[in-house]
Amino acid sequence: MDDRLRALRATCTDTILGNGLGRPRDVLASIDPDAEPDTYGDGGVVTRLEQHVATLLGKPAAVFLPSGTMAQAATLRVHADRRGSRTVVWHPFCHLERHESQAYQRLHQLVGRPTGDADRLLELGDLTKVAEPVAALLLELPQRDLGGQLPSWEDLTAQTEWARARGAAVHLDGARLWEATAGYDRGPAEIAALFDTVYVSFYKGIGALPGCCVAGSEEDIAQVREWRSRLGGTLFALWPAASSALTLLGPALAEMPARMAHARAIATALQAIPEVRVVPDPPQTPMMHLLFSASADTFRANSRRLAEETGLWLWPSPFSTGDPAVVRAELTVGSATLRHKPEAVAEILGSLCT
Repeated sequence: MDDRLRALRATCTDTILGNGLGRPRDVLASIDPDAEPDTYGDGGVVTRLEQHVATLLGKPAAVFLPSGTMAQAATLRVHADRRGSRTVVWHPFCHLERHESQAYQRLHQLVGRPTGDADRLLELGDLTKVAEPVAALLLELPQRDLGGQLPSWEDLTAQTEWARARGAAVHLDGARLWEATAGYDRGPAEIAALFDTVYVSFYKGIGALPGCCVAGSEEDIAQVREWRSRLGGTLFALWPAASSALTLLGPALAEMPARMAHARAIATALQAIPEVRVVPDPPQTPMMHLLFSASADTFRANSRRLAEETGLWLWPSPFSTGDPAVVRAELTVGSATLRHKPEAVAEILGSLCT
């Protein structure tokens, strides 16, 4: 985002995207002024958050880290070191493969094996074609780059059983696990029970300061904690981000069913707007991809016009598709979205095409 767009965003007063505009004063207000600080990740609100997340996910232990990139690669290394294989099986859209500059490979000597087709969810049949020894299977719930799709519970269970039968660990990229709870209508612990280790994020659907946790067995988490230190993540004070997460996690998780219902209501309202298509339809989690019958220039111009004329901030630019007359955007339904009626959201989205 260039300086011109940043200045325009600063003038806006509302949005339908996620949890809102994320003004620094609002996020900083989520830090408890009476929070007990940690020292190098030990004690205080950091330990409280770790214990809370471990209980929430039904795991013996959890560790707080400042970055998901740090957390997931280190966790997979722990699994690989124990099993003698460096291969991790994942979907072609895996975040570690696409957005982390191959840190898993360059820092941890892991071998990523994309499996299945990029345009659909991973299936058990894809996994049974893997013959080499596997250290871990990584599954992302929901699959963000497919619009927040979820495998059926039966398929998910079968995939985790495949990994265990091969002696491999099962790791959950749960950056949006909180949203998956609403999609499955199952609690976090019930979903996490299928996995050896679980990564969860606090700044995405929760809206807290950046930070995350990995939960798992005492032995696995002790090793991840050591890797946090080796990778420079054991900062002198982690308490501000941990306090923010502890403040916002409970309310956001309680709101997920309402977000799920709102996402489906928006999809229903969009049936009257043929220029906007929902993927998947209906939404499977409180997020969706939207396909707009518009060029990128038209989309950008309309988005800027709405920001200038109404103070409503939307996406400054869309993603391209294979068709120059169709562009894509991702809508995460959060607390800000809930302030707008589904019909109003549909009308706003339709205005980006004209």
